[in-house]
Amino acid sequence: MSNVLGAYALGLDYGSDSVRALLVDTQTGAEVATNVVYYPRWKNGLFCDPAKNQFRQHPLDYIESLIEVVQGLWAKAPSGAAQRVCGLSVDTTGSTPIAVDESGVALALKPEFANNPNAMFLLWKDHSAILEAQQITAAANNSSENYLKYEGGIYSSEWFWAKALFVLRHDTEVRQAAYSWVEHCDWITALMTGTTHPKVFKAGRCAAGHKVMWHESWNGYPPNDFFVGIDPLLDGLRDKLPLETCTSDKVCGQLTPEWAQHLGLSTEVIVSFGSFDCHAGAVGANVKPGVLTKVMGTSTCDITVASYEDIGERCIKGICGQVDGSVLPGMIGLEAGQSAFGDLYAWFRDLTAWPMQQLDTSVLFDENIKAKLIQQLESETLTMLGNAAAKIPVGETGIVALDWINGRRTPDADQSVAMAITGLTMGSQAPQVFKALVEASAYGARAIIERFKQEGVCIDHVVTIGGISKKSDFIMQTCADVWNCNIDVLESEQSCALGAAIYAATAAGVYPNVLSAQAAMASNVAKTYQPNPENAEKYQALYQGYLALGHYVDGAK
Repeated sequence: MSNVLGAYALGLDYGSDSVRALLVDTQTGAEVATNVVYYPRWKNGLFCDPAKNQFRQHPLDYIESLIEVVQGLWAKAPSGAAQRVCGLSVDTTGSTPIAVDESGVALALKPEFANNPNAMFLLWKDHSAILEAQQITAAANNSSENYLKYEGGIYSSEWFWAKALFVLRHDTEVRQAAYSWVEHCDWITALMTGTTHPKVFKAGRCAAGHKVMWHESWNGYPPNDFFVGIDPLLDGLRDKLPLETCTSDKVCGQLTPEWAQHLGLSTEVIVSFGSFDCHAGAVGANVKPGVLTKVMGTSTCDITVASYEDIGERCIKGICGQVDGSVLPGMIGLEAGQSAFGDLYAWFRDLTAWPMQQLDTSVLFDENIKAKLIQQLESETLTMLGNAAAKIPVGETGIVALDWINGRRTPDADQSVAMAITGLTMGSQAPQVFKALVEASAYGARAIIERFKQEGVCIDHVVTIGGISKKSDFIMQTCADVWNCNIDVLESEQSCALGAAIYAATAAGVYPNVLSAQAAMASNVAKTYQPNPENAEKYQALYQGYLALGHYVDGAK
């Protein structure tokens, strides 16, 4: 490996569908090479049951895809690039936990659990644990110390403790075999550094603070009695979790010989502590106080930071946590988001494409041609809908929709709520409905921005990253009009992986801190959307209809 002046950093970004590898020049921030691999089992729909809100991923999808994506990266990178890598870091979706045995082995990697969905990672969007989340929230509200005050005051079914309790209640075999539970971003990092055994396992600050109820003021996690009061099945789990947590700029370890060989790297490569994708994405987007970074994908995650002085003793209500150092060490990381964004559009696309998918076309052409036609239809449907919807004047459809098709993440988490749509008439065609869905997702994002402001958190600028922000002028312009502010779209196609690379460069000693690494490596702005004043004024009134519908649905549960 060369000295740090000519070094590369490797960012590995685990999304909902795929893992992406990004090689970055630590001195210039140039993105040298990138590669993407899709999870094979997930792609085939294995271990999931959307009707039950069950979304599980097999650890082998993560392991096999990691090896494939990095090995494939070297075919795209300059000759000798692997020898110049000084550090790597991983970001993942979250909360995405899995049960492990007394040796730290993920249960689904054991033969007896290889096909048991409860022994696999519970993906962030798995909402099986709505009841458990409600019970955790109730227990915190009735406790002399509200252990959710640093996590927005409401526990979500998307998070660690609710998911673990759901599985422990519903699967005796997993319950008997499970020693502890580990988040994906911590597990994959520990796997590569040989630190999965509970005796040496270390946890990252990001996941622990935002999803696992870690806080320094109560010596790690709430006391065991708090969890036993919720359900005795949680007895002792708290004491099996690392009390100390580390920010993502710190060294977790170095690659083991086995993993160095798998990835074509040196055992000298530094591995930093893992983080969640949105937090790393905010780092890649050069997040700072007053700037809200919005990661727009299947869902959204909204990240900003604030100084200790700005936050003081305040606890921000209805968000996904305020955690010291979860984004930038030395600042409080603040997280919010929407449980569905791109997923809402994908749902409508699949709804409209259903007849084509079911059509018997064997008399016209073979199944291969049918599959290609469906694939083309799916890839072009949203573009066609967006082009048509963009031509419809604001306020003309009369349709109002909620974006809660996968529950509500923030403000005020509640995964039991459902989407609603009103104002449909015989004249409501697909473009009109799609326009209402896009407006709904923009309204949901506005509600988050307004909550931050109501709680005294400065938001004066929005930066967006993710595929949707680069693909749809219609969606982004609608957001600018609804939010009534400028929106910067970043140049990087892989901002989350870029943020991970920035963490890696810092941990490897190329830079003394994340801020200086950001200054050299963070992404530039590719495009800025400005609000249309006339449309922004119309949306000010229409937004009230969204709020009214939301209040009605909340009250009708």
